[in-house]
Amino acid sequence: MDYKNSKAPRNTVTRDINLLMEPVGNIYETVAIIAKRANQISMGIKRELDSKLQDFSIPQDNLEETFENREQIEISRQYERLPKPTLMATQEFIDGELVYRSGNRDEALR
Repeated sequence: MDYKNSKAPRNTVTRDINLLMEPVGNIYETVAIIAKRANQISMGIKRELDSKLQDFSIPQDNLEETFENREQIEISRQYERLPKPTLMATQEFIDGELVYRSGNRDEALR
């Protein structure tokens, strides 16, 4: 997924709980769905960042020698500017882009 083009807000937004739980009918299930998706997003971002920063790793890391690499710093800053995974997951939930399982059937949130 392209996390850089997320429509999620970068700051915390107050949400109406009744509107959030409307598609599922239970606030606890809603929170669980959003939390699971936020965890997936977080792990995806971490894997992506680790793979990009792997190019900059030096086989013999020495604590005394610290090199400042502009590209590495810029990549880190790009990821720091991304919205938090919970905000991305909440936006996906609101937009109806998540699919969840309830019992034995799959339901799309639309």
